[in-house]
Amino acid sequence: MKSNKLKQMTVTALLTALNIVISRILIIPIPFTHGNINLCDAGIFLVAYMYGPWAGLFTGAMSGFMLDLISGYSQYMFFSLIVHGLEGLVAGWLLQKSQTKWRQVGALLVGILIMVVGYFCSDSILYNMQTGLLGIPMNIIQGVVGAAVAFALTRVKVLQKI
Repeated sequence: MKSNKLKQMTVTALLTALNIVISRILIIPIPFTHGNINLCDAGIFLVAYMYGPWAGLFTGAMSGFMLDLISGYSQYMFFSLIVHGLEGLVAGWLLQKSQTKWRQVGALLVGILIMVVGYFCSDSILYNMQTGLLGIPMNIIQGVVGAAVAFALTRVKVLQKI
């Protein structure tokens, strides 16, 4: 039992580190919003799907925080810790209860909604409401791409064995 828990914690930590690296390499800065588009959400959703809400919380919080720190967006670090952590927690909790593909898609959409609303609030606090509104379309795109990547990867047989 402890061996399985240790394996889960180790794989979660490795996937979190991998998520940070991939998200940092594939980063697209978005003018006017002080933000960027990356694949951070894909890794969060994937870990949440594979290991549940607490692993999703850890990967979301750490990936968001560290990615902002090393990418020059330190003003977002604590917002990302909360927003992406909550995204991973809720998506993981809903994904655990989802038995059909449609419910899994619904769980991912709830995660996207949490991220979009969270960054609207973050941008509005850090800058102004107009900046928050400008960020909504790009955050939706980032969330949908992340969800699509994660959903596709969950169908890969190798990952299902993990």
